Amino acid sequence: MMGGAPRLVFVYNAEAGLVAGAMDSLHKLVSPATYPCSLCAITYGFVGMRSRWRVWLAAQPLPAVFYHRADFRAAFPAAADWPLPLVGLARGRDLRLWLDAATLAPLDLDGLMAALEPHIAAV
Repeated sequence: MMGGAPRLVFVYNAEAGLVAGAMDSLHKLVSPATYPCSLCAITYGFVGMRSRWRVWLAAQPLPAVFYHRADFRAAFPAAADWPLPLVGLARGRDLRLWLDAATLAPLDLDGLMAALEPHIAAV
């Protein structure tokens, strides 16, 4: 059984920081097919979070937390080797995987939201 208040966990296959973010934006623009983070690609545009995604997140009953690779590995060491990106449910330091990298890869924003809704409804 997981302890603590539940929260949505979104983990990007990217590094944190302004320079890393700028390089990621450039990579998405120049070579989207080789960009390694499908979650970033569908939830962020060139300059920031997509407004539809922000509105959808705000309407959910669970708070959302976002991690980049290093932050995630520090917060959830037991899941440090899980392929990224991913989406899960956390309670305390326990994490339940909801959508893995392979599941996220083909999704667009509508598909991501639709895939998350049954999980959220079951919490």
